[in-house]
Order: sequence, then structure tokens, then C-alpha cells
Amino acid sequence: MARGLLRLLLSGGALTALLTGALPAQAAPAFENPPPDKIVIKVATVNGSGCPQGTTAVAVSEDNTAFTVTYSDYLAQVGGNSDPTAFRKNCQLNLVVHVPQGFTYAIASADYRGFAALQPGASAMQRASYYFQGSSNTQYRSHPFSGPLNDNWQATDSTDWAQLVWAPCGVQRNFNINTELRVSAGTSSPDKVSFMTMDSTDGDISTVYHLAWKECPGR
Repeated sequence: MARGLLRLLLSGGALTALLTGALPAQAAPAFENPPPDKIVIKVATVNGSGCPQGTTAVAVSEDNTAFTVTYSDYLAQVGGNSDPTAFRKNCQLNLVVHVPQGFTYAIASADYRGFAALQPGASAMQRASYYFQGSSNTQYRSHPFSGPLNDNWQATDSTDWAQLVWAPCGVQRNFNINTELRVSAGTSSPDKVSFMTMDSTDGDISTVYHLAWKECPGR
């Protein structure tokens, strides 16, 4: 797949990542709309076999509702002449998020998509984990796929309102997203290649890294 130059496109934005514990649901009213002031996201680090230097771009929306991550070399594969280590690829994003004073947020949903070509008997998995600097509360989501498959795929992680983990008010915490693709040959023919790609994580407001907002207590 084509490799692009690393582009960290940070425009006025849409995410906030600071989180170590959940605030009580009754502590503050929920906001359907984000705060009016701009949210700023800075990428601290991008690491992993699925996102080599120069192959990842990050951008935030202009309405404080979502952010987008795109990849140009995120592919896991097995079979044929595939490298023995290529069956698993991962990428960890470490984000520094600044939100307007007096507000907090939680990530309500994330949408992933790509393409998979799995031979009969082969399988694949897309996995993501989310955690905040200094927090032991790590959320994992996994989505399995089975061959034969030769089509686009999509997987959505979502969290009920009562289970959302909110960023702590008044404390800066980096937000980490670790994604993974894994492909297994299973009972498929060893000379046949099976692969799975993560083409993009698209920042649509209704599906991808959608944020829930509320006021901090005492604001």
C-alpha cells in the first residue's frame, strides 16, 4: 500500500483525553453539544508496526465533535511468502488534549473500517484498547472475522452512558488508543495469502470517536 508523509493535521477540534476515574452521573448535567470554545489535540507519539513513520495522519473536526485517523500502511497478513511477523500489526496513539475550562468529556463511540481478504478456514481480529495516563481503567473491544471473506469490514465500539469514563476535571492526562489487527491462517491452504487492512478511522460525528460532554461540578 502507498506510504504517505506523516501529516499531523491539527485544526480546531474535537476530542479531549484526560481520564482516570468516572465522575458520578448526577454530578453535572449532560451536554448534547460540545462547548463553544475550540478543542486542541496534539499528537505526542505515534508508535507501532501498523503505523511506521510517515504513514499516519491525524486531524480534528472544526465543530468539536470528532477526530480522524488515517493510515496508509496498516496491513496484517499470513500465508504464501508473508513475513512470519506480519500476522499481527498494531498502532498506539498518545494524544494530548486541551478542553475549555469547566468542561469534561468521555469517548462514547469509535468506528473502524478497512478491507479483508480471508481464505476459507482463515480468521482475523480487530482490537482496540483505550486508557488515560495514570489510570488502571483500560477498556478493550475485540471484533472477530472469519473466512471466506473478500469485502470491506466495519466495527464499532460503543459505551452506554452509565459506563462512560470521564476525564478528570482540572487535570491534564494524555489519552492513549492502541489498535491491533491479527490474522490467522487456521485451516486455510498455507500457500494462500489472507490479509486485513485498516484503511481509515473516519471522524463521522455519529460513529467515530464521538464525544459525550458535561460540565464539571462547581462550575
